[in-house]
Amino acid sequence: MNFSPKALITHICIIGLFVLASLLYFYPVLQGKAIFQSDIAQYKGMAKERNDYKDLTGEESYWTNSAFGGMPTYQLGANYPHDYIKKLDHLIRFLPRPADYLFLYFIGFYILLLCLKVDFRLAALGAIAFGFSTYLIIILGVGHNAKAHALGYIPMVLGGIILVFRKKYLLGFILTALAMALEISANHYQMTYYFMLLVLVLGLVHLIYAIKEKELKHFFVSVGILVLAVVLSIATNATSLMATKEYADWSTRGTSELTVNPDGSPKAPSNGLDREYITQYSYGLAESLNLFAPRLFGGTTGEDLGKDSKAYEYLTNQGLPPSKALEFSSSLPLYWGDQPIVAAPAYVGAIVIFLFLLGAFLVEGKRKWWLVIGALLSLFLSWGRHFPLLTDFMIDYFPLYNKFRAVSSIQVVLELCLPVLGVLGLAKLFKTSVDKSEKLRALKLSFFSTMGLGVFIFLLMGFLDFEGLRDETYRGYFGDELMAMIQRDREAVYINDTIRSLVYVILAAATLWFFIKEKIGRNLFVILLGALIIFDLVSVDRRYVNEDGFVRQRQMNEPFQASQLDQMIQQDDSIFRVFDPQEGINGARTSYFHKSIGGYHAAKPRALQDLFEYHLYQNNLQVLNMLNVKYVIQQDEDGNSFPAVNPDANGNAWFVEQLLPVSSANEEILKLKDFNSKTQAVVNTRTYPSLTKTRYQLDSLAHIELVDYRPNYLKYKSSNSNDGFAVFSEMYYPSGWDAFIDGKMEPHYKVDYALRGIKIPAGEHEIEFKFEPKVVETGSQITLAASILLGLIIVGGFGFTLFSKNTKPE
Repeated sequence: MNFSPKALITHICIIGLFVLASLLYFYPVLQGKAIFQSDIAQYKGMAKERNDYKDLTGEESYWTNSAFGGMPTYQLGANYPHDYIKKLDHLIRFLPRPADYLFLYFIGFYILLLCLKVDFRLAALGAIAFGFSTYLIIILGVGHNAKAHALGYIPMVLGGIILVFRKKYLLGFILTALAMALEISANHYQMTYYFMLLVLVLGLVHLIYAIKEKELKHFFVSVGILVLAVVLSIATNATSLMATKEYADWSTRGTSELTVNPDGSPKAPSNGLDREYITQYSYGLAESLNLFAPRLFGGTTGEDLGKDSKAYEYLTNQGLPPSKALEFSSSLPLYWGDQPIVAAPAYVGAIVIFLFLLGAFLVEGKRKWWLVIGALLSLFLSWGRHFPLLTDFMIDYFPLYNKFRAVSSIQVVLELCLPVLGVLGLAKLFKTSVDKSEKLRALKLSFFSTMGLGVFIFLLMGFLDFEGLRDETYRGYFGDELMAMIQRDREAVYINDTIRSLVYVILAAATLWFFIKEKIGRNLFVILLGALIIFDLVSVDRRYVNEDGFVRQRQMNEPFQASQLDQMIQQDDSIFRVFDPQEGINGARTSYFHKSIGGYHAAKPRALQDLFEYHLYQNNLQVLNMLNVKYVIQQDEDGNSFPAVNPDANGNAWFVEQLLPVSSANEEILKLKDFNSKTQAVVNTRTYPSLTKTRYQLDSLAHIELVDYRPNYLKYKSSNSNDGFAVFSEMYYPSGWDAFIDGKMEPHYKVDYALRGIKIPAGEHEIEFKFEPKVVETGSQITLAASILLGLIIVGGFGFTLFSKNTKPE
């Protein structure tokens, strides 16, 4: 990496090119518009109470009651003290969203290729190829911002690791520590975990070569430096990591104590996600050819073919008005692969695959092998249930692999490896030391291999029926004849996109041939090849993410509009919860306006998930009552929604007459089937052996009421002539919530499987619950110390580098 004035000017110009490309692709942001991201709309529903409280008070609440009955905001945009890495991240992502993430793709990959000593022109070319990879664009369209965020920093981390193995120890340490800190701050640990699998492959390849070349000392020194860099990067994110770990253990990602299913049958023990859930989104073996030709398996469930569709032709011939036929053909159910649903094919580009093969034939040594092995491992793991031998091994024996779902997304590793090796192959073409005959030989091998892949795809078509998993359902809606037309459309795009990819490969191969034969120079070569890559990738990207997806900024700031139903409920100024059975546990619209027992998150509170599975799906009204669900959204005979009042909701808190002792989590959740939530509370006495008193005397005047509500603070007033036990309709969370009676801290207990309970002495009392997470206090101290240390190392490192250069003898 060259930091001379001339080189710096060049890099600044390249960065300017990346800014321009990012803004041009997402040009509506320049008009003040925002891309409508469905997942972000759901996130805003979840975070509404937290954001409103922060705007009103300037204080972080770290808890919200608007989703899942109550949960920490650690995964909902919480800000922590001394989080300077996040401030640095905001400086890097200075463009309007989502152009900021596209820029991050470009700059991260550019840095990686510079660390690999690639010519800046080829590094820019590779960055464009990586950034416009269809999957990376699609996740921006649907709102997987955290995923895009993490993928943007992964190449930078790889660049730092490469520098260390190149014996650029100081610069490599700084880049690795800084980039890894930013990567962790992106808060998508699944992507980071998949990246670490690639790092393991890289490390094993370097170890083998270190043994072979007798460079073990350098290898272990490098590993030691990288471990220190990673430890420092983890420390700079201590608060978020510790808080996430704490919440994950309490969520569906943690270990469940339950060993019975809702029907009472034995439940297989698990310390992670269910195997079927993990592999639900598994890439089909043949479907992986989408990497080369985008719509071999139809593209998406809402593909737009317009008037070129067989379905459009059929509908117009049947007398349907052209406007209606066009409306239908603009969202055809063409996808017929093995996954439940996809937003778009994971197309990396026919030219990129061709260049990858060129690199495989031309590049030698460890640079090639860790990329080839990483790409293949990523492909095999993305097959999930279609490659059970490998998938089952990873789930059963590889640490933490069973914590993540949607194994198809591991193809992000492949999408990084392919363009890297492709650019390294092009870098070989730039070298005059490589014989021209060797370059031509590699070109021929890669060209004929790629063309052979195209021929194979055409031959494979004879064995495919173009039948999808949902076709029987579609037939019920559309009829046999129209479905036959849709299948013909699937076949047509299969053929068209295969031909399209082969044409791009031919054009790219011709460009390489002219360059090798010295018919064109380096600059023209890069411009021509770059134009082909851009036309190839962007034309596919824009089928799925284009200006049609942009809306007014206000629509994204306020993704949900209050209906008359919502306004009716909001007239009730008491504290209660709302349940919309149509939304269930997966949806955050209700959370945007009310306190809901539903929500939208990949890691739901385990206790509430269990209550849904064991009771709410079976219409157990006692559980609905104890969750203080005052309004249930129902529909009348005409399909109009209205808020049905639940007169039996227990309220915010209540005294009970009896504790029902149980000795296991199984008994605890099953006991809720036949108890009276207003007078009884279920308690696990194995967890709380001190709760020996099970009967409490109540008179008709005993009561407890909520008098002050904030997301992180609750105050109640109680009056009872006898010692009592109160249940609070709030989610029990073992870390952070403290209970006080008249200002004195008192223990509180988990009751009714998910709620809080506390013993209250006779008389009139003030009860408070305060959410004061120790994890934030402890983590922020570690974060501050680590950030100062990293800052000193960066300043000292660059100072040492400048001093060394100035003191070098002529």
